[in-house]
Amino acid sequence: MRHDLPNMPHSLGADLRALRKTRGLTLSDMADSLGRSVGWLSQVERDKSEPSITDLRHIAACLDVSVSMLFRHAAAPAGEAGFVVRKDARRPIGSSIAGLVEELLSPDLTDDFEMVHSTFQPYSKIKDAVTRPTQEVGYLISGTLEIEIDGATHNLNPGDSFRVRGEPFRWSNPSDQPAVAIWVIAPPVY
Repeated sequence: MRHDLPNMPHSLGADLRALRKTRGLTLSDMADSLGRSVGWLSQVERDKSEPSITDLRHIAACLDVSVSMLFRHAAAPAGEAGFVVRKDARRPIGSSIAGLVEELLSPDLTDDFEMVHSTFQPYSKIKDAVTRPTQEVGYLISGTLEIEIDGATHNLNPGDSFRVRGEPFRWSNPSDQPAVAIWVIAPPVY
């Protein structure tokens, strides 16, 4: 468990560092990939230097996240930063191309896990199975969802939950209503 100063809000730099480490990249690896110096990247991660929009695009590509994930989210009211995420201040994550809209429920990416609000649009599905080095638990709040884990398909209804531990998985929403789920992912991947 990490223990940070209670009144220090987490920042873009802290999120970048957490994502880089989750992906097993050293400062040198990532700096090389970006065509930048280790010193520059270190300053960005310590919030001593602010990356340009072009830098953010390259960083997002290197970390395999959306650029919108890297934009600073709305400032939390005094006393809430790092503790509370209001509904209208959630950060969008991932891509909605396959009909999945995701929002980060965690205040930042510096914990050992992240919590995500996922909305699966009617009749949406992901074609190719996803495999990632994580442990994930999902809880279906509303709608119906089919999740295929390691080749076995499971039909989920509100109140059902599931776990994925590095197995290939894919999902589909077979109904005409959105499905909403809460996912907890460790380590953070967004």
